[in-house]
Amino acid sequence: MPKDSYLVGLIGSGIGPSLSPALHEREGDRQGLRLLYRLIDIDSLGVPPEAVGDLVRAARDLGFDGLNITHPCKQLVIEHLDALAPQAEALGAVNTVVFEDGRAVGHNTDVTGFAASFARGLADAPLERVVQLGAGGAGAAVAHAMLTLGAERVTVVDALPERAAALADALNRAFGQGRAAAASPDRQAPLLAHADGIVHATPTGMAAHPGLPLPAELLHPGLWVAEVVYRPLETELLRTARALGCATLDGGGMAAFQAADAFRLFTGREPDAARMLADLTELAGAVGASN
Repeated sequence: MPKDSYLVGLIGSGIGPSLSPALHEREGDRQGLRLLYRLIDIDSLGVPPEAVGDLVRAARDLGFDGLNITHPCKQLVIEHLDALAPQAEALGAVNTVVFEDGRAVGHNTDVTGFAASFARGLADAPLERVVQLGAGGAGAAVAHAMLTLGAERVTVVDALPERAAALADALNRAFGQGRAAAASPDRQAPLLAHADGIVHATPTGMAAHPGLPLPAELLHPGLWVAEVVYRPLETELLRTARALGCATLDGGGMAAFQAADAFRLFTGREPDAARMLADLTELAGAVGASN
């Protein structure tokens, strides 16, 4: 039986600018809930990412109903949970933890969030050859989403070759051999010359990590570019790609739709995802105008 008061939070690094508290609290207000969303920033606390297990246990003991988990803790948190939903287990990454009867259960709403955003914003994009930058927690989710959406082949590029190879192996086990491959950054030029699109899933472009995740000269008008970063909504990558005539997708849709899915897990109530997307666009625009 859903209750009418909830305490949830977000664990991650540098999360002060996060819009998650406003997204969840606004939707809670509209549904007549008392929902408090708190930020648990490991940088402010002065603890390493490996402390995520202690923070999850503390939140459970303090009566939290659930937590969102973000960079750099989405994979580290797994060993500290009691159970994983099938999608989170397949991904090896968790972005939502729900406390149920004293147990901490891990979920991943990044996959469904990105898939919903891509289907909405780049519905007709060709998906024969996709290059993905980043193989971390968000990267695992969006690569699964791309293959679920029908991408024929996803090539994962990461600064850590072993991480890209591990993700590609996991994707091939889940979707069939030959659906995924790994490559080092020095292979980006030939890959992108023949790719249909780029999915960007690294922190580069965030307020705390400005810049481009690849040399600008590798972009060309034949590419579509999908971004995971949503603070700011217009990253340098999207700005550069749009100027070249590329079709683009900002990270706002993924952020809003994954938040809607997390809200459902936390509260057992059906969120209005379109309304939450409108909230995110308004909030991100207001922040952008004030910076």
